[in-house]
Amino acid sequence: MVFTKFPASVTGPYGDIALPSDAVDFEAGLVAVIGTPARNVPVADAWSHVAGLTAGQDLSEREVQLAGPPPQQYNIGKSFEGFAPIGPALVTPDELDDPDDLELGCQLSGVQMQKARTGEFVFSIPQLVAYLSSILPLLPGDLIFTGTPSGIGWTREPRRTLAPGDELVTHIAGIGAMRHTFTAA
Repeated sequence: MVFTKFPASVTGPYGDIALPSDAVDFEAGLVAVIGTPARNVPVADAWSHVAGLTAGQDLSEREVQLAGPPPQQYNIGKSFEGFAPIGPALVTPDELDDPDDLELGCQLSGVQMQKARTGEFVFSIPQLVAYLSSILPLLPGDLIFTGTPSGIGWTREPRRTLAPGDELVTHIAGIGAMRHTFTAA
């Protein structure tokens, strides 16, 4: 499944994010930043189009995202202001020991919620670049958020969504950690 986020959802690696409801979920992810135009790129050449990697959080207002009969509103539910934090650094793939296998995860108010390695992802960064560039041109500055490891709040029993006062720390080895506090809208 592929979805988009509107540019207004992008924010920095530190600060406060307002919650529009009590149905906001978190998804730690690796983000690839496109550096050179990519169109019909083979998997073997995909890294040459990536300027760097950073950490990301794919925040989602699940009730808006899943509302109504199909088509569901994935793009809208994931595009509230501040719902795509990225950072704290842009690291070129050659700076990492293995850009295809990085530890990532997040802690919510001090509790480990997600932890995995990007090598466990279903699709690698090169596969995502190849697939997406077969459909549309990828342009410098485009952000590709990967999928996320297990442990999101929406699928937990009991469900754990973000609440005012929560602190979410998202980390990727070799890139760094982001830190966000949530407030009521």
